[in-house]
Amino acid sequence: MNGNTQYGKLHKLFDDNFMDYTSYVIRERAIPDLTDGLKPVQRRIMQTLRNMDDGRFNKVANVVGDCMKLHPHGDASIFAALVNLANKGFLIDRQGNFGNIYTGDNASAARYIECRLSPLAKETLFNKDLTSFVDSYDGRMQEPIALPAKLPLLLLMGAEGIAVGMATKIMSHNFNELLDAQKKILRDEPFEIYPDFLKGGILDVSGYEKGNGRIKCRARIVEIDEKTIHITEIPHSTTTDSLIESIEKATRSGKLKILSIDDYTAEQVEIEIKLPRGVYAADTIRALYAFTDCEVPISPNLTVILDNTPATMSVDDVLRYNTEKLVADLGKELNIELDRLKEKLHAHLLEQIFIEERLYKQIEECKSYDEVIVAVGKSLEPFKERLVREVTLEDIEKLLEIRIKRISRYDIIKKSKEIKEVRTAIKDVEKNLQNVVGYTIDYIDSLLKKYGPLYPRRTELSLFQEIEVRKVALSNLHVEYNRENGFLGYQVKGDPESSIACSEYDRLMIIFESGMYKFINVPDKLFVGQNVAWIGKVEDDVLFNMVYRDGAQNLSYIKRFKMPKFILEKEYQLFAEHDKSKIFFLKTGKELCLRVHFAPSKRARQNYEDLAFDDFLVKGAGAIGKRISSRLVKRVNEINCKNVGRAEEEPSPQPGLFDNK
Repeated sequence: MNGNTQYGKLHKLFDDNFMDYTSYVIRERAIPDLTDGLKPVQRRIMQTLRNMDDGRFNKVANVVGDCMKLHPHGDASIFAALVNLANKGFLIDRQGNFGNIYTGDNASAARYIECRLSPLAKETLFNKDLTSFVDSYDGRMQEPIALPAKLPLLLLMGAEGIAVGMATKIMSHNFNELLDAQKKILRDEPFEIYPDFLKGGILDVSGYEKGNGRIKCRARIVEIDEKTIHITEIPHSTTTDSLIESIEKATRSGKLKILSIDDYTAEQVEIEIKLPRGVYAADTIRALYAFTDCEVPISPNLTVILDNTPATMSVDDVLRYNTEKLVADLGKELNIELDRLKEKLHAHLLEQIFIEERLYKQIEECKSYDEVIVAVGKSLEPFKERLVREVTLEDIEKLLEIRIKRISRYDIIKKSKEIKEVRTAIKDVEKNLQNVVGYTIDYIDSLLKKYGPLYPRRTELSLFQEIEVRKVALSNLHVEYNRENGFLGYQVKGDPESSIACSEYDRLMIIFESGMYKFINVPDKLFVGQNVAWIGKVEDDVLFNMVYRDGAQNLSYIKRFKMPKFILEKEYQLFAEHDKSKIFFLKTGKELCLRVHFAPSKRARQNYEDLAFDDFLVKGAGAIGKRISSRLVKRVNEINCKNVGRAEEEPSPQPGLFDNK
């Protein structure tokens, strides 16, 4: 009973806390927020860099230490996230060894490397007036709920994360293309946007379903000469080490042949592959794409936090959301700027009136501070139409703080010029507020002009031609059939002349004398029996020529058919099953002729007939075929087509089982 009670308490503990833990991991650790495109640790790093920013580089160790005041999960996660952010090349300027995204080498220790906010981050990521802050985890500091990012950071940098019961895998996109797409959204024009990776490579986006679906990424392989190839760009999600390992694994398993492989990667990828005698670059390049990580499939999954809840979206939806938010944020900034300018104009006008109209003389006879306040307020009454708003006590107190020295040196012309400049600025802001969309497009154009040349497209978009693995695989297996014991496989010793060279990706077709046939993978050793009529590789262009006896009618038929469609290991029939049904002749190819020998008959002028297979139609494997004769067929022989109709000649030997090797 006590045990059941303890179990019940434990069960209740899990029930009460699991959902809290799940939602915490999803929202606070793994999935980025749609609003600014950042995970909490990334947002806290950026805010810490902003707090520390003085234009100079800071030790990464110091940044990590300060960020721990906001982030409750230790220095390792902060350091890893900071290095990852810095290596994306948009928001953080680096100094020192931050690792190598191509080789997978780690960054130096945090005490040896330095970083600071990039100019792009300073210009587009921060605005206190638009940022809502909350208490940090220990209540000692304030941290932003979301940064007012003016860039679609989620699509620009991409993101990956695994939470409880869900994951996200968002592809990075090109800076210029994203901003151009935002302009098209504002102009209500159609747009398309596709991934772009730091590592370059070649990308097939035919299966890219606007942030989801499936894409294929290839390395860029350059043929230097017939015996040398260079890999100069690698697919997203790989490193030169993992790529070389996959090539070596394929070589060990016999899928391709190389002489040597050397990695000279530093600032750029350079992997050199030398080929042995008899192996050529063009064939090897196709094999590299087929059997190694030189081509990798990627399955994007655009899951984000939207209104504090996980949601799966499309690239178009995310970009439209970011664009609408950009318009709204710029509108808010314009309104804030308008208010500031109006306050500035109000202050200038107050000072101008107070000094130029000599209102300060009204306070000479006042005996108390309260009388001074009242006197100044009354003196301003006749001029309130010239002011921006009503005069407040705070305005009067600011006027009274003006020093006599400043009044004596007052420049009327300079003040008028300042007022004119502020009025002009107000008109410009009001004009922009009337056309916020146009103002937003101009803002995007300014970013493109200033930063666009820094971020050219790195990944080439292309439609890949599908590589058939069976066609590029090396035929390194030699399958033989031993009729005496009935075994078939590449570990079987049989007739060397009947050997079939094939790869592990090939399929074999076996036709038995009874007319049954099936398809199998290449076996190491498989018992198939001794009544095999034909064995060969599955190839589309194989044409079969066959003569068989229908045991039920005791009649013989001739038919031609091509390699049929199949399901592995399923048994099919070329003709109806019967104990006396049997294949007389089976061979592949064209321009074949046959002499059919009948049972002797006194009424017949001759006991044989010559047939050319090319005179018969090619039909399906299940077709009955054409009846040769009503007479009983005793045997058949292949003859040279030149001898058709000539006197009977010596029978040629039956064709071998492996005539299409």
